[in-house]
Amino acid sequence: MRPLHVEESGQGPPLVLWHGWGMNLRAFDLLRADLARDHRVIAVDLPGHGRSSWNDTLDGDAQLHWLLQTVPEESVLIGWSLGGQFALRAAAAAPSRIRALVLLNSTPRFLRSPDWPHGLEPAVLQQFGERLQTDAARTVDEFLELEVRGSRAALSTLQELRGALQSHGIAEADALRAGLELLANHDLRTLGTALRQPALVVGGEYDRIVPPQATRALSAMLANAQYLELPRAGHAGLLSHAVPLLATLRGFLARFAPQAAAS
Repeated sequence: MRPLHVEESGQGPPLVLWHGWGMNLRAFDLLRADLARDHRVIAVDLPGHGRSSWNDTLDGDAQLHWLLQTVPEESVLIGWSLGGQFALRAAAAAPSRIRALVLLNSTPRFLRSPDWPHGLEPAVLQQFGERLQTDAARTVDEFLELEVRGSRAALSTLQELRGALQSHGIAEADALRAGLELLANHDLRTLGTALRQPALVVGGEYDRIVPPQATRALSAMLANAQYLELPRAGHAGLLSHAVPLLATLRGFLARFAPQAAAS
């Protein structure tokens, strides 16, 4: 497999950015432009997304292996949604390499169950999987619409997400199916309680995909977490609420990537 597609900008302490299902690294452009002023920002296309290649041998463990190749020592790892689940797994697999975590609209368990009432109904994810079989592009677009539902500036945020796919590439259908399987099967609650890295957990008040109850629960289970809930934000607060997110994120980085303050 070819190396994953990576774009770097800026100099300073490393920040590694992993996006969510169906998207690509362009989703981070607003954050990258600001953070690259005093950090080395490493944005990555997940396997089979954007301009990263895919093959059928890439199960969840193999994807994590490839993603870890993009993480320098002493990195702060920023993961959005599915990227946040990979970030949790990476922090457990390579704790000495990852200085801190920023988990945007992410959850340790995506689907609802009797002991986890904070998840998406399994039937919703099943419907997305069935639609992928006939029209992957339309299925991703429906997911984008769900990401912005209820959010302030929903229409402009949806246009930005669609623009990211148009300019940088839609994910391969097999990668999308594999991603849905990971979302259906990941249960990282036990792993989360064992992590010791500092973490900033960010939720959206009106997130229809990862409800704020899930991000609050994730923050509570982590040993050293700070929580931010963005008012009137959906699942894509990194775009719709970039300004308040950056304000909190910069304060977090000043504490846990302290050499950035001297840059």
